[in-house]
Amino acid sequence: MVQKRACGFVIFRRFQNTIQYLLMQTSYGEHHWTPPKGHVDSGESDMETAMRETTEEAGFVPSDLKIFDNAKQEMTYQVNGVPKIVIYWLAELLNPDKSVKLSNEHQAFKWLPLQEACDLAKYSEMRKALNEFDKYIYDNLL
Repeated sequence: MVQKRACGFVIFRRFQNTIQYLLMQTSYGEHHWTPPKGHVDSGESDMETAMRETTEEAGFVPSDLKIFDNAKQEMTYQVNGVPKIVIYWLAELLNPDKSVKLSNEHQAFKWLPLQEACDLAKYSEMRKALNEFDKYIYDNLL
């Protein structure tokens, strides 16, 4: 059985003395909300995938972000009976005023504090990852 693999970044910004997370609403399927991510292409590393997908889906380039490669969450779940692994790293948007440029894969985006982001995130694995990343930020970055 082929295992699907996707990678992305949970992006946060420091805005008006709060930490806010970027969630984007898909323009397909159930219109769920997730951070930017996508499938690993042949010959591509997980980190290269995360950066490419973030550039394609949100318009952020490497110089826009500080990536915390030691802050990583991996989740596994079933998609139509096929196991899927999704890996997220934590990344900070260095200029909190930089605009998100959505691709046609998404129809909306929101910057949200942790609790609101968790309320919008459909999957329990995503809520757990957001909470783990938030703990990392408060323990190590503030």
